Amino acid sequence: MNYDLVVIGGGPAGLMAALQAAEMGQRVLLLEKNKRLGLKLLITGGGRCNLTHNIPDYKELAARYDYAGRFLISAFSRFGVSQTIDFFQSRGVPLKVEADNKIFPQSDLAADVLAVFIKGIRAAGGEIRTEAEVNDFIVSGNKIQRLILSSGEEISATRFLMAVGGKSYPATGSSGDGYRWLKKLGHTITPLRPALAPILVADSNTRELEGLSLNDIQLTLNTDNKKISRERGPIMFTALGLSGPAALNISRYLNFNENREFELALDLKPDMVAQDLDKLLISSFSKSHKLLKNSLEEIFPARLATFILSVSNIDENLKANTVNKEQRKKILERVKDFKVKIVKSSGYDKAMVTVGGLSLSEINPKNMNSKLISNLYIAGEILDIAGPTGGFNLQVAWSTGYAAGNN
Repeated sequence: MNYDLVVIGGGPAGLMAALQAAEMGQRVLLLEKNKRLGLKLLITGGGRCNLTHNIPDYKELAARYDYAGRFLISAFSRFGVSQTIDFFQSRGVPLKVEADNKIFPQSDLAADVLAVFIKGIRAAGGEIRTEAEVNDFIVSGNKIQRLILSSGEEISATRFLMAVGGKSYPATGSSGDGYRWLKKLGHTITPLRPALAPILVADSNTRELEGLSLNDIQLTLNTDNKKISRERGPIMFTALGLSGPAALNISRYLNFNENREFELALDLKPDMVAQDLDKLLISSFSKSHKLLKNSLEEIFPARLATFILSVSNIDENLKANTVNKEQRKKILERVKDFKVKIVKSSGYDKAMVTVGGLSLSEINPKNMNSKLISNLYIAGEILDIAGPTGGFNLQVAWSTGYAAGNN
């Protein structure tokens, strides 16, 4: 059969594109090299599938993607958060908005999301083939004529769509093949690095806090004495460094490809300026006959209070009302500006997304059509787009997949 569209990659973007095209009456073939579709989709949100983030205004949503925001405006204007919600709910997957504005299926089952696409593609007459690995393309002029599977089989189509993901979570099949193919087709691939990954730090003292979660911390990323980024939100201390939403988000800016050194400054009490916090310490300490550690535990979690005193070289068994100005200043410095040197971010096996990818200048943002290969479309993580954690990257998959599939 000569297909109208062959979609390479059965992840979120590929599934959306295949469904849209099939429902428009196109002859669609979806190829997935794994035994199952949507392996990465099934593990998002801890298996609960954080579908998107509750930002209905498409311009406000686009602003969360840094340099890629302008490129995404067209796709978001036609299929943004509101359309995503309507899409799933109209297909039998009721959703819920949680307190942090993340949107999940009410069932908390990613499998319910995947089922929408499998059922829909087949109902529309689309063909799905798993364990079908693409090996190469046959190109004539600026058009792909056929693709070649690793089995040697050749498949022809009028159009091809590449939605093979990046390099994150390689266990799900994201091996980076798409970057190699696109380079061979003449496209530009911007430098790649793992992102939305735990941060590894050089300060062994933080291991004392392993497992401790804090709900509201401000992180400032610095290099060469310049601020690169600032994030505020929950973090969790690990055996090797930091994880949690704020740490994951700031990992997008860790570019070790340029041999730079990075430092992270933690503000453990971002809702209070240093002067007000000092007043709180004075008030708390001066009226207390307790040990300093116990008095500080009225402001901070017990393990954090002990840690602050330890790295400040202050005896935790001092009487709180004997603490002097110099000791209080040390506590303030550790609370408001605790610095750690970053070794690196975790690798691709723990990264949620890949920073870098296909240069956006080579793609038409209205329909995801390549500007170099006339019958090639590209959608999803393989594009040079990396949003924050919280459903933002799945929204890119839905929106770019929709734009490509409808064109």
